Amino acid sequence: MARFCSLFSSSSGNSTYFGTASSGILIDAGVSCKRLCAALINRDIEPEKLSAIFVTHSHTDHISGIKLFASRYGIPVYCTAGTAAELEAAEAATGKFPLEIMPQTGTEAGGMEIKSFPVPHDTAQPCGYTVRFPDGRKAAIATDTGHMTDIILNEMKNCDLVMLESNHDVGMLQNGPYPYALKRRILSPTGHLCNDDCASAAVQLVKSGVTRLFLGHLSTENNIPGLAFETTHAALTMSGARLDIDYTLCVNKKENDGGIVLF
Repeated sequence: MARFCSLFSSSSGNSTYFGTASSGILIDAGVSCKRLCAALINRDIEPEKLSAIFVTHSHTDHISGIKLFASRYGIPVYCTAGTAAELEAAEAATGKFPLEIMPQTGTEAGGMEIKSFPVPHDTAQPCGYTVRFPDGRKAAIATDTGHMTDIILNEMKNCDLVMLESNHDVGMLQNGPYPYALKRRILSPTGHLCNDDCASAAVQLVKSGVTRLFLGHLSTENNIPGLAFETTHAALTMSGARLDIDYTLCVNKKENDGGIVLF
């Protein structure tokens, strides 16, 4: 069976595990090597047996642990050319690990087929990923998405599992303590996806056949897990979809204390 676990999910650090019974990969490594190792070992995942790390973009909350973690275990790191340039500029790619440019046709790691697709965010060539497992199941992940695009939706449609960004409630952000410039950045088309836009995308995805939805990268200051859940749940209910019958819905914790999801 396919395996999934959101290890960390917030502006403080992000890392997501996808795997099979015998292998696995990480999408991002945005926490310390120590915390990442502990999270994996607590789930009986041996870090040295990971096949690869795939980076979505170069912001610190997605790459801060990569240099030490990938160097310690000699794990290859894949990313777009734009992200690779930014990693090198930040001296995050100077460790003892191979840095690979993600092929346009995708690549294989641990028996899984991984492909990237572009997302709108304020870094050089950010991306999301799809993962196809040996049994034919497919998953997709896209966080740090300023707005939903047809490309993202098309890549995510018909997947068995999808992790979407539900970063903020617009009202909470607008009336919250963030400086004006930061509010504008988050609300911009290359910022972060709000609850309402996430909910609208979820409706289209469930209609396409997606049955497992995970909401990630919630803002600690500008969102509430229950609010993110209910916004998407309400939109899906209005569309006629039934929770726990047509789909399941889960909000990722900042640091997951649960186990691996099998699907």
